[in-house]
Amino acid sequence: MPGGFEKEMERARLATGDELSGLIYHPASAVLAALLDNPAFDESKVSLLLARKDVPGDVLEEIGVRKTLLKSYAIKKALVFHPKVPRLIALRLLKDLYLMDLVQFALSPAAAAELKRYAEEQVAARLPQLPLGQKITLARRGPARVAGALVAEGHAQILPIALNNPFLTEAQVLRALARDKISPTVVQAVARHDKWSVSYHVRLALVRHPAAPISVVLGFLPQLTLNDLRELAAPGIVAENLRKYLQAEVQRRIAKSRQHAAREMKVPYEDSSAQPQDNGRAEKEQHRGEGESGTYGDGGPKKADDEA
Repeated sequence: MPGGFEKEMERARLATGDELSGLIYHPASAVLAALLDNPAFDESKVSLLLARKDVPGDVLEEIGVRKTLLKSYAIKKALVFHPKVPRLIALRLLKDLYLMDLVQFALSPAAAAELKRYAEEQVAARLPQLPLGQKITLARRGPARVAGALVAEGHAQILPIALNNPFLTEAQVLRALARDKISPTVVQAVARHDKWSVSYHVRLALVRHPAAPISVVLGFLPQLTLNDLRELAAPGIVAENLRKYLQAEVQRRIAKSRQHAAREMKVPYEDSSAQPQDNGRAEKEQHRGEGESGTYGDGGPKKADDEA
């Protein structure tokens, strides 16, 4: 028998009442697994066991394969929400959770990123069948992928709420804008939104999108980098009327850059040209003084020869 817990394991299979409740907190996984064979270990007792954050993974895995236990929704939910739940068991059981439990799981900070993403995908897959009231609730407080899917739907009542969702991310907004059949209403709403219209990458996506209002897009151009402007101004990227504005902005930037470079070069040139002239003048003065003094140079020796 594992770990020498034979007696405790036998007790776990047969205990009732307070003794059974006490064994829920036993430290040995073998004893906890033996509890699952006890006919008196009902749904409430399993839920108490799953409330322990330190339940060993092998015990959780054993619960996850017991079909009789998984008939209980409370056990299924508690198992999925357990921080040590085995990945494959969680993936299998997530699709059975109710909608709002899936949302709660997707927003749980303790859940693994992969499992949260799968939960969000499960919620998003159910959106077409949901009534308007539930969609509005999800638009207000749903996780990022769900909010992004609701943005992409473009429903007049839901769109402004979803765009203000605190969990909505730039990645999901870009994903919505990249959809082939996105409604122009969505594009225009993003272009005029106080938060998303100032995101650089969202602005790039809007400039590329043919449904974006040109009056709004033109206001983005001064903030784009020259490299991005050049790329967008290439043939076939944007509509021809917008391309002309992009080309004009590129030329304006280049001209401005040249003017700035010319001013930068002019100031140092004037300073450097003045300095050699001053140095030359000083050098001439020095040689003139030395020649007159007769101490250095040709002036002294010539005078001595003449006198001789």
